[in-house]
Amino acid sequence: MNKKISISLLYLLILAGTAHAALRVTDLRTEQLKNPLGIDIRHPRLGWRIESDEQNVMQTAYHILVASSPELLAQGKGDCWDSGKVKTDASQWITYQGETLKRNTPYYWKVKVYTHTNETDWSEPASWSMGLLNEADWQGQWIGLDRPAPGDSETQWSRLAARYLRKEFALTNEVKRATVHIAGMGLYELFINGQRIGEQVLAPAPTDYRKTILYNTYDVTPQLQKENAIGVILGNGRFYTMRQNYKPYKIPTFGYPKLRLNLIIEYTDGSRQTIASDISWKLTTEGPIRSNNEYDGEEYDARKELGDWNRTGYDDTNWIPAGRVSIPSGTLRAQMMPGMKVTESLKPVSIRKQGDKHILDIGQNMAGWLRIRIKGQAGDSIRLRFAERLQADGEIFTKNLRDAHCTDIYVVSGREPQDTTWAPRFVYHGFRYVEISGYPNAKTEDFTAEVVDDEMAHTGTFTCSDETLNQVLHNAFWGIRSNYKGMPVDCPQRNERQPWLGDHAMGSWGESLFFNNHALYNKWTRDIREAQREDGCIPDVAPAYWNYYSDNVTWPATLPLVCDMLFTNYGDRRAIEENYPALKKWVSHIREYYLTKEFIITKDKYGDWCVPPESLEMIHSNDPARKTDGALIATAYYL
Repeated sequence: MNKKISISLLYLLILAGTAHAALRVTDLRTEQLKNPLGIDIRHPRLGWRIESDEQNVMQTAYHILVASSPELLAQGKGDCWDSGKVKTDASQWITYQGETLKRNTPYYWKVKVYTHTNETDWSEPASWSMGLLNEADWQGQWIGLDRPAPGDSETQWSRLAARYLRKEFALTNEVKRATVHIAGMGLYELFINGQRIGEQVLAPAPTDYRKTILYNTYDVTPQLQKENAIGVILGNGRFYTMRQNYKPYKIPTFGYPKLRLNLIIEYTDGSRQTIASDISWKLTTEGPIRSNNEYDGEEYDARKELGDWNRTGYDDTNWIPAGRVSIPSGTLRAQMMPGMKVTESLKPVSIRKQGDKHILDIGQNMAGWLRIRIKGQAGDSIRLRFAERLQADGEIFTKNLRDAHCTDIYVVSGREPQDTTWAPRFVYHGFRYVEISGYPNAKTEDFTAEVVDDEMAHTGTFTCSDETLNQVLHNAFWGIRSNYKGMPVDCPQRNERQPWLGDHAMGSWGESLFFNNHALYNKWTRDIREAQREDGCIPDVAPAYWNYYSDNVTWPATLPLVCDMLFTNYGDRRAIEENYPALKKWVSHIREYYLTKEFIITKDKYGDWCVPPESLEMIHSNDPARKTDGALIATAYYL
């Protein structure tokens, strides 16, 4: 009897020790981002997960420490915030409540969790870094060139060469930490001593630049040396509108590409140095990127490459001084989302000759660009035309692109090293097929399709025994990610690519089952709110790149629906809190102008848009004029 009791006690002790060892805190995040840089939220929110080998382990309390240095945190000192033991089961969206946070300053934190059976060890440390919190924190001036350059044209198919900017500087002491904050309008790539900084592409995320301009922050401590050079390429993006001087009543313009930058260097002796954008920088438009237009494509002339322009010692005597340029009216804000990047690479499934061209098949409709291995003689022009479908005769089908050219051009210099590859920097395409001209002896191994979408976790999958349903889900997955472009858009291929609200109303809910789209949609609620007119009207497209304020109910209802999704699926209340005044103003506007005495809303623009067909065999109705009563839909959405 005593032997059995001893064995049982030993077994329980082993179990208890195993349970304690297996209980841990993981996945520490600030504003749902891992170790983010450049936060401009004064009271950021923290979150974590607990893991255990046992079931039904529930958090009952937490203890958070936030310190100004890793050393203090390791000593168990939360000199910025010591929460003490807080009894709650909440592990997400825990608001920082410590000392006032300082600009351009890193903070380090860890958490201990208590459960109904045990407690964890302190978690591994995590961190975040504050950005620049207001206009007074920016020393950098807005610089650039506020006019077209020779060879540019401003038409329905605008051409504007990329702007190249550079600055050299020297360090004065041993570097402790170096942080760069950059707003490159419309798009930018940043280099320090020849090294490209960050993995983002098509940065920063698009906004209504009259209201908000996003900046990005990078830790560049490892890239600095005694003598240094900063280089920035400015692309056009949506800042320099893709249809310049075309339908100005519909399409707003924001200006010419421009740069604002602060590089803050902290030395080990406590001193600081700031390298800021100003008129001491040099600029040229005579680089190889001759044009970049999201609708029409990018043209790269390798004969005009600038050599080591982003390294020290470069002769820039033929460059011009950068000018002080017009100040955009939007408020500079930190980009609180990861942004776009190359998230996947696909190898083509086939290539075939089509007359004097080749037709490349990627095997998957996608959004991004084609990376090519350079072949040819000096002056040869390689032309890439993108399409989603083929015609019956094997040619690419481009009618659905409308007037978008969707064409990339590379002009061979003849000096390219062997196995040189190229892809555009400042455009993307929606495509499965590529028509390739001017390319000798084309083979599938010469090409790679690079998928470009917002960086986010893929959180859900679904498969079943029905292959048709599996294919529907597969198509939906690719359709969703192809339309994540710093905002949810309607299509990635033709001359539209607009953030239509109605396309992602309840759609955002289904999307969240595939993707962790919280940061993207949280950003988009600000875009929608900022597009609201003073009278309360919310547009059909936000950011308002098209001036469509039709004042209907169904498309603007996306704002409350997305706020509800962020709360229901992610537990985030802040979107509702921040947007509540705008929502109330909009509902009051609709009620005042469009509610009848019978409590019916009569204002409707789009109805159900794609009216159900008369039979399952059809895609569209036989009668395009047949629509569900708009008053029914508008009233239902209003209620």
